[in-house]
Amino acid sequence: MSQPVGASARSRASARWRRQAPAALALLPAAVIVIAVYIGAMIWTVRLAFSSSKMLPVFDFVGLQQFERLFATERFVASGWHILVFGVLFIAGALVLGFLLAVFIDQHVRFEGAFRTIFLYPYAMSFIVTGLAWQWFLHPELGLQKAVRDWGFTSFTFDWIVQPNLVIYTLVIAAIWQASGLVMAILLAGLRGVDAELWKAARIDAIPPWRVYMSIILPMLTPMLVTAAVLLAVAVAKLYDLVIAMTKGGPGISSEVPAKFIMDNFFERSNVGLGSAAATVLLITVVAIVAPWIYAEHLRPKRSGR
Repeated sequence: MSQPVGASARSRASARWRRQAPAALALLPAAVIVIAVYIGAMIWTVRLAFSSSKMLPVFDFVGLQQFERLFATERFVASGWHILVFGVLFIAGALVLGFLLAVFIDQHVRFEGAFRTIFLYPYAMSFIVTGLAWQWFLHPELGLQKAVRDWGFTSFTFDWIVQPNLVIYTLVIAAIWQASGLVMAILLAGLRGVDAELWKAARIDAIPPWRVYMSIILPMLTPMLVTAAVLLAVAVAKLYDLVIAMTKGGPGISSEVPAKFIMDNFFERSNVGLGSAAATVLLITVVAIVAPWIYAEHLRPKRSGR
């Protein structure tokens, strides 16, 4: 006799649970750490943003006073403008350069593996290493400017790293140099998935390659472009190491960024409440950037094809 449908379903569910139980138990410590440390730390930080904490945390409630002080602080407001300028230029530059590198590699050039390694290698380095290397390269008395002048071009000047109105662009250059390889790898995977018949049809119709890329290939790569843009945007929000290594926020506060403002208030200025308020603003910014992408990629109902 065959088992009832309900009993059979329960039996399959029980067998599936027995198979998955070891993996679930193995992942349990990591899940506890994520919940207790990451989510708990975020809740703790948001709570302190509404307190009058100074050197040590206190748990009184002062409403939005810390946020009012935060947005009245010239240093934080300046850091917000800096991160906005940096973010727009960095994301646009890394996407453009990464796409061009991907197109170059996609031509099946000789020594393709070597080129891929060279272009991707900067991303394997930490921002500290990148910052120190570019600090030396852009230093007026040590790097590019001195080398060119030693070659006889004594009027050559490239001292952006010590110019308050230009220093933010040196951070953009260094960050693009590091991150464009990641964009290249993401977009190259998409380019390798383009049907060869599409290129044959374009050649038959005498369509210029640049038009094919702009009108056909780029729209096809939209999911990869969005993924790369989100990864770059999160890197913008976390920008700290590169600034510390290259400029330390200077000259003055001309390259100050929110993450550095937060760390300084936590560990140097003994102002936990103000630092927590700045961290909360940064958290809200990151959530606003990532949430639409998570919804579009994982939560939005998929349209069924006809």
